Amino acid sequence: MLKLLIVEDDTNIRKLIAKFLTMNGYECIEAGDGQEALSRYESQHIDLVMTDIMMPYIDGNTLTAKLRSMNRDLPILMLTALDRFADKEKGFQSGADDYLVKPIDMQEMLLRIKALLRRSQIMSESRIVLPHLILDERTSQCVLDNTPIELTRKEFRLLFHLLSAPNRIFTREQLMNEIWGYDSESYDRTVDTHVKRIREQVLSPDFEIVTVRGLGYKAVIK
Repeated sequence: MLKLLIVEDDTNIRKLIAKFLTMNGYECIEAGDGQEALSRYESQHIDLVMTDIMMPYIDGNTLTAKLRSMNRDLPILMLTALDRFADKEKGFQSGADDYLVKPIDMQEMLLRIKALLRRSQIMSESRIVLPHLILDERTSQCVLDNTPIELTRKEFRLLFHLLSAPNRIFTREQLMNEIWGYDSESYDRTVDTHVKRIREQVLSPDFEIVTVRGLGYKAVIK
């Protein structure tokens, strides 16, 4: 049974979420603040974390950044009443994979959790299989309709990263840090150039790399 860590300082909301997810086959671990969440995470295996942002002791953004530094592949879903673009941007930059605004639609939450867990499985298996496209991270091999496509290591990693989290918006800075491993003043041009090359070389009907104006990119599965 998959273990979900629910971090929420409102006891009623936390227990309601836990009850719903337990009924849908998940084991739920509860924490009332970020400090307690870190303690619970360090003491047992957790498959996914759901966290509020505004909490005592350690807020959700700080918690997310700490968890991301400990496990780069841990699925993290933010639950919050903050709906401004700047708040969402800060959450994604902290390392969140997805963002759900309160009041929470339980069925939508369940769908997002399943999507994040699928992405986690992709990362652990290091392979993405679509109807026309196969990406194997272990060999850096890209095969489109049984034909190998030659990509540089950076191009492959960028494509794999985007497709591993469909519909998630990645800022150019996030992509630069994840793929190149360092900050650069020229990251806009570097990321844009690599995306352009991927679009030209991988002409797959399975997906589209969409430009999110003023922010970055996301992969949309068709």
